[in-house]
Amino acid sequence: MLKLLERNFTPINHKKISNDLNKDKIVLYLFVKFKSMIMKILRGTVFGGIAFFFLGWLVWGKLLMDFSKANYNQTINLPDDGMIWWAMIASNLVFALLVTLALNWAGAKTIVDGLKLGALVGGLYALTTDLGMYAMTTVILNVTAAVVVDTLAYAVVTAVTGLVIVLTWGKGKTT
Repeated sequence: MLKLLERNFTPINHKKISNDLNKDKIVLYLFVKFKSMIMKILRGTVFGGIAFFFLGWLVWGKLLMDFSKANYNQTINLPDDGMIWWAMIASNLVFALLVTLALNWAGAKTIVDGLKLGALVGGLYALTTDLGMYAMTTVILNVTAAVVVDTLAYAVVTAVTGLVIVLTWGKGKTT
């Protein structure tokens, strides 16, 4: 009987169990980190998109309206009641996603990080877009004024949006 028990008994390999537990912990840790990162990017995109929408309405729709009429070709604009809302919302969300990813990849953690990187991304985006529009279209009538003012406006709006995005992330755990 003792021989039978010895033959059927497989000794426990504590090292293998320990390695399996460590692998499970690693998988769980990666899942939690991945889920946390996805939620962080989702929060930044949604709240950043909302911030872009309202700041854009305030800056370009109200504060710079007369300036835009004087410096941009107005014949290409849709009437106020002709705006394509789904495209406006998608545009704000996609730009918020771009800023959120830039902030995340740069490791932004503070309000100042959000302001600085937001201003940089917004300013470079506007400068690229405005110079391209000036080169290929008749949209921009006064290149100096329009490009400078639009670039500064985008830098400010995107800086504030960067601040909003970083604020939505909260004070995450430091590891």
